[in-house]
Amino acid sequence: MEANGAASMGMMILWMVVIFGIMYFLMIRPQKKEQKRLQTMLNSMEVGDSVVTTSGFYGVVIDMTEEDVIVEFGNNKNCRIPMRKQAIAEVEKAEQATA
Repeated sequence: MEANGAASMGMMILWMVVIFGIMYFLMIRPQKKEQKRLQTMLNSMEVGDSVVTTSGFYGVVIDMTEEDVIVEFGNNKNCRIPMRKQAIAEVEKAEQATA
């Protein structure tokens, strides 16, 4: 009887490892991949690039610091708002915007 109990305990541990592996590949790995893509996009952002913020506003980057950017919205040159880089959802390079 004790051998049967040890075998079922081993199978239970094996199933837990398999389920954790499946969860890793379906949930954790894609999230880390997306975070890496977003960080690469933010690091390659330059002055003059067109951006879309997480709240849906379109603008152009006019100044940058290590953590912040100043974005100009619309045709009104007085509408310049400083914001965190993490508030940028999409970046379109200046060369692509003019082409």
